[in-house]
Amino acid sequence: MIELDPTPCPIDRLPLRGAPGAVALEDRAGMLSYSGLEAAVGGLAHWLAGQGIAPGERVASWLPKTRTACILPLAAPRGGLVHVPINPVLKRAQVAHILADSGATLLVTQASRIDSLEPGDVPAGCRVVTEEDIVPVGVVPPSSADPDALAAILYTSGSTGRPKGVMLSHANLWLGAISVAHYLEIESEDRVLGVLPLSFDYGQNQLFSTWAAGARLIPLDYLTARDVVKAVERFGATTLAGVPPLWVQLLEAEWAAETAARLRRLTNSGGALTPRLVRGLRERFPRADLYPMYGLTEAFRSTYLAPELVDANPDSMGRAIPFAEVMVVAPDGTRAPVGQPGELVHAGPLVAQGYWRDAERTAQRFRPAPIFATSGGMAVWSGDTVVEGADGLLRFVGRDDEMIKSAGNRISPTEVEEAVLRGGEVSEAAAFGVKDERLGQAILLVARGDGSLEDALRARLRRDLPSFMQPAHYVWREALPRNANGKLDRAALKADFSFPAIPAEAGIQHGGATPFVTLDPRLRGDDEGEEGE
Repeated sequence: MIELDPTPCPIDRLPLRGAPGAVALEDRAGMLSYSGLEAAVGGLAHWLAGQGIAPGERVASWLPKTRTACILPLAAPRGGLVHVPINPVLKRAQVAHILADSGATLLVTQASRIDSLEPGDVPAGCRVVTEEDIVPVGVVPPSSADPDALAAILYTSGSTGRPKGVMLSHANLWLGAISVAHYLEIESEDRVLGVLPLSFDYGQNQLFSTWAAGARLIPLDYLTARDVVKAVERFGATTLAGVPPLWVQLLEAEWAAETAARLRRLTNSGGALTPRLVRGLRERFPRADLYPMYGLTEAFRSTYLAPELVDANPDSMGRAIPFAEVMVVAPDGTRAPVGQPGELVHAGPLVAQGYWRDAERTAQRFRPAPIFATSGGMAVWSGDTVVEGADGLLRFVGRDDEMIKSAGNRISPTEVEEAVLRGGEVSEAAAFGVKDERLGQAILLVARGDGSLEDALRARLRRDLPSFMQPAHYVWREALPRNANGKLDRAALKADFSFPAIPAEAGIQHGGATPFVTLDPRLRGDDEGEEGE
């Protein structure tokens, strides 16, 4: 187990933590040692320095898990730049928003992705290069960056509006890596299979925490659960991180007993594990420790449940991770009594620096820590309601916002609605999350109309939105309810559909109305064509 040192360092110094000859990265190109990783980070940083990019400017990447995608998160900060990773499954509209909002001056991507962009998607001040354009001719040594300096901007959806950029410092990233490597007890001999997107804070930290422990990372872009099974066998993976929908697929896949026994550590975030999933994982992977975790990008990670507590407390979020102070706060700002619900508030050095160029939303979520907190400064007020039990374990009660959480992705209903309305097939629409056993939540779209243009709408959305943002259920109505101000009455609609699952049959009565409900069979969780599902 690595030492729990609270001293932050520049994030680009992670390669120095591994034994020089040990394997840091293993992929299709072969093996890269820690000394090779250090040279690659320094080389890419040197190439960036020759591109005329001023310190503090943003460098975006829109890549699958290539070597460049794994190295750039360290190389950009080494050169005094800010890395902006873009999820490779996003489509051009989302990419265009992130590039414009971040003010990126350089986008590193692939030729095929460039071809998918349209005029105007890339801002005038942003240059686009492919991985093949990068030819390092020198090396930049490890930096002495201020730990509080901005190192990355990770885009995440809010309950309203388009994705917002969470600002993360060197200290946020470094201490997050040390914290996770410590409580997961990652050893230098471990082989960590990385299946999550590197634009996801969970996936990026897996990269960093593996290298903080001097272990080996095996990045994998997979299409089916079978690809993951084969990778565990081929690379001898000992550690796997996932989200609940992936675990559902992996439990349905065929595993040789000796392959399943290779895994020694399973970690979960992006949605709660059900008791049935816990039992299934225990049976399928009998030698693996299971770590349920809860977190949010704004504070990286908040809690984890120790493996020895999982069987007796499958519904628990656990306790605060190292370096985090997690509190349950009553509406009056005091500490909520044991057994009483309150808002989860996260303080300490893992708290992000706010939202990029968005003072209003920063002020809503990042506020001074409660007066009783031992950590001073700003805290993240999560909007999630939790309860602390007499055993000191936290349990999730519900979300106070309207965020949709599907397949480990946080989805803004407003962003889905804007995409739906953009084509003119419908004039009014509202998106909600409904319970789904495979996805956690599926997207239900309520739209005004008779459904005659549904096929055209589905086809367009498949072009405009990534698969995890596609509505699974469509409900058509002649009129949508409005409140006293003339606005769409979302509360009334949400109440109308607040039951465990939406039937796929048409003509089911809801609140006196007869909606027409249809379900796209490709969106029941059977679609394995996108990463993270």
